[in-house]
Amino acid sequence: MSDPGLACCTPLTGTPMSANQAEQVAPLLKALADPVRLRLVSLIAASAGGEACVCDLNDAFDLTQATISHHLKVLHSAGLLDREKRGVWVFYAVKPEALSAVANLFDTTMPVPA
Repeated sequence: MSDPGLACCTPLTGTPMSANQAEQVAPLLKALADPVRLRLVSLIAASAGGEACVCDLNDAFDLTQATISHHLKVLHSAGLLDREKRGVWVFYAVKPEALSAVANLFDTTMPVPA
C-alpha cells in the first residue's frame, strides 16, 4: 500500500473519490473494521508517549500473544502503525498521518453538493 497520508484527497462528502483512491483507502478501513484491531489502535494511541509494548497490549485481551501479534501485523501492513524492536520487545506507535487520512474521509465540515 502507498503512504496512507496520500491515499485520501478529499472527504467522502466532497469530490467523489477515484477508483485508485478507493483501492488505496479500502485496506485502511478493512484493517480498522475488526473490533480487536480497532481497540489495539485506541490502546496504542492513548498510551503514554503514543506508543505501547506488545507485552502491555497482551494483558488487555483474552487472546493469545500470537493472535495479538497477527492483528498488529495487519495494522502495520496497512500503514496504520510504526513498530520498533527494542531488545526482545516490539513497540508500536500509531502513524498520525494515517489516522488523519482516515479521519479526513469523514470530515463533514465541507458543504455537501446539492
